[in-house]
This record gives sequence, C-alpha cells and structure tokens, in this order.
Amino acid sequence: MSEESIRLVTIGRIFRRRWRFLAVIAAVGALVGYGASVVFPPRYTTSASVLLPGQWEERELLTQVDIATSSTVVDRAAAALNWRDVSAAELRGRVTASAADGNIIKISGTADTPRRAQQLSDQVAAQFVKFAARVAGGGTDSAAATEAEALRKQVEETNRRITELADASDPGQTVEGVQARTELEKLSTSLEEAMTKLDEADPASNKAGMVVMGPAARPTGEAPPTRVQFIGAGALLFFLFAVVGHLAAARTNRRLRTEPELTAALGAALLGTVEVPESGRGAHRPEKGARRGWIHRLLGTGTRWDLPTPPRSDDEAARRIRYRRVCSRLREQLPAPRRLLVVVPDGDGLARSAAGRLAAEAKSDPQLRIVEVSVDRPIVPDRDTESGALVVLSAGNWTAEELAGIAEACADGRHEVLGIVVADPVRARETRPAGLPPDDATLALAVRGQATGGSA
Repeated sequence: MSEESIRLVTIGRIFRRRWRFLAVIAAVGALVGYGASVVFPPRYTTSASVLLPGQWEERELLTQVDIATSSTVVDRAAAALNWRDVSAAELRGRVTASAADGNIIKISGTADTPRRAQQLSDQVAAQFVKFAARVAGGGTDSAAATEAEALRKQVEETNRRITELADASDPGQTVEGVQARTELEKLSTSLEEAMTKLDEADPASNKAGMVVMGPAARPTGEAPPTRVQFIGAGALLFFLFAVVGHLAAARTNRRLRTEPELTAALGAALLGTVEVPESGRGAHRPEKGARRGWIHRLLGTGTRWDLPTPPRSDDEAARRIRYRRVCSRLREQLPAPRRLLVVVPDGDGLARSAAGRLAAEAKSDPQLRIVEVSVDRPIVPDRDTESGALVVLSAGNWTAEELAGIAEACADGRHEVLGIVVADPVRARETRPAGLPPDDATLALAVRGQATGGSA
C-alpha cells in the first residue's frame, strides 16, 4: 500500500471513530465565526460607472483611477454627504475604483446600509466628474486656454484671407495665375488640417466630457464576508485544525505498539497474547476516571482511533485455550509452590480484565496476586512468598519510559519479571461454531498445542 493510501486510511479512521468529537469542534468553530460576524457588522457594496469619451491609453486610465480614489475627491464627497458618524478618513478606506473595458471607470462604495452604499458611490462619481472637468480646462490654466482660442481665430482669419485672394486673382488665363491659385488652395487645405488637429489635441474639448452612466444600484445582499461565510469558515477551520491535530499527535506518539518493543522496554520475554472481547467502545483505552468518563463517552474520545480495528475472535473456548497456554508456560518455569505477583498498569482496563481471567483459569496453580501500579509513580509491594512478577498490559497505551519505571519498581520490590502477557481487544462472535473444544477442555489440550508448535 502506498503512503498516500495509508494517509487516506488514517483520515478515514479519524472520521469514523472521532466523528462526534469533530462535530463538536466544528460547532464550536461555527459559534466563534458567529461571534466574529457580530464584531464585524455587515457591509454593503455597490458601484457607479463613469464613461470617459475619446481615446485613452492604459496609463491614462490608471491615472484616472487614482484620481477617483484620491483624498481630494473623497473629501469633497464626504463634505457633500455630511455623515456625522463617519469621518472622511474612514470613507477613503471604503471607496475603490477600477478601469473596465470601453474606457469606463467603476467606482465602488461600501457602507453599513444599502442606502448609504448607494449614496456614497453616486457622490464620489459626481465629485470625480467635476474634478476631472476642472482639471481638464475648467479654469486651472486660463492663460493656455486664451492663447489656444486666439490661435484658432488667427487661423480662421488667415483662411478667409486666402480665399479672398484666390477669388481676386486671374481666373486662369495665364500659367502663372493657375499656379498661384493652386498654391493658395493647398495653403488653405493645410490650415484646415492644422486646425482640426489642434481641436483633437485639446483635452478641454475631447477628454473633459466625462459622463456618469446612471445612478448606482442599491445592493440587495451583504458584501463578503457575510455572516454565513463567517460561520462556515469558522466551522471549517476548526474542523481542519482538529484533523491536523490528530495527525500531529499520532506522528509524535511514543506509545509502544508492537510486542518486541514491549518486551525490550520491560526486559522480559513474551509468554503469550490473550484476547479480551470488547465490552464497549472505550474498552481498549486506559481509563481516565469516573469524572471525565461521561465526557469521553459523549465525544467519542474513549476509543483509540490510531489503532487498527480489532479483529473478530474465535469463540469462548478458543479464547480459554490462549489463557491456559500462558498458565502452562508459567508452571513449566516456576518451581512449586508457584506464586506470582501480577502487575497491571493502573487505568488499563483491558489488561485488568485479562489478569482476572488469567487468575480464574490458573485455579490457584500458579497462585496469582493481582496489583495495579501507577505509571506516574510506580510502587510494587515487597516480595513475600512470590517467585517473581508477571506484567499484563495492552499494546499502544504506554511509552518506553513508563514501562521502564514499572520494571524498576519490580526490581526495587525484589521481584524478577518473569515475562509479560499482552492483552488484545477483539470483537466477539455472537454464536459459537460447532466442532470447537468445550468450555471444560482439559489443560492437557493447551500443553499439547504448545508442544506441536502452537503459539499464543
């Protein structure tokens, strides 16, 4: 299986086993998003379009965009609106402009109500047109405008005088008269072309006629981000953070999951693996106490998501065979009388169930004394009549440091760790297939299975 497939399986396992916890986290994120939407009130945006006649280059259009959002235009719009609760500085941040196709400048205004957004866009567009007309030739450069007008009148007078001279000249009787008339007509044509170019080059006559293309439409919906978007974004972000947190926790998890790791941490041999049917969704997770138990059951955090799904086990008779094989191996290792201290990590409900079942199957041979030891501060009773210690635990719940602490506590109590027994969770079958050994099968069956190479 590829690494991508493993990741997809891992994420799917998170969804299946922690869906209630993820749902609660998403709900919390939605509430946070709702709170953010209250802090940031809804906004409404609309646009007014201004048409720029004539030929405009791209850089000129960008200049007009800057003029439309300049402080001069926006401050004049603010003075005309006279909103007491909004300053001109705040309005500058609520006005934007952009150049569209067809020499159109779109001026957008944002406000807390649809009516104000419409008024803001219309007023800024009107002030922009007035300011542009004034800059183009509405009195800011009167000397240049007067000189251009005098030049036009001079050209018109010269053209009229040329026409009079052409009419008064020889009507074509001589070659010289024809040439003079032709030259006068050429001169008149050149003057007319120069006058036309002068009119086209005059920005006051060509580019001052900006037009507002109707009032801005009153917005019918909120501008993004809306309250619904805030809520959805909060739920999605919290959901993703929860999933990423699970993956990060799994990557940094130092709990031992394999039998070789467990035996190396405790410094003892593996005597066998026994099966414990799951009695609930959190049966294979270390218990955290009665106070927080209902919270784990409510959120579904009592189930270890990072462990594979427990397999289906055989019937009760097959499970008893595994326990009896462990008892048989203990009898072979211990001299009579056989007494052992069974050490179970505190909070490991699965291991405690396995230890109790093991003591029941042993039937006082060997005689097992079960004690629960805290992994935070492990203390084991001093050796009395016991021949050693047997550690029963479940995989995937304890770190190497915690198990090393249990081994040191056994050594301090003068108990030799003879071996470990690993308890695995299984899903029990509802019915027992026929043909398997009965519940009262003799111990010789378990010993014979070991002799022929059977393993727990």
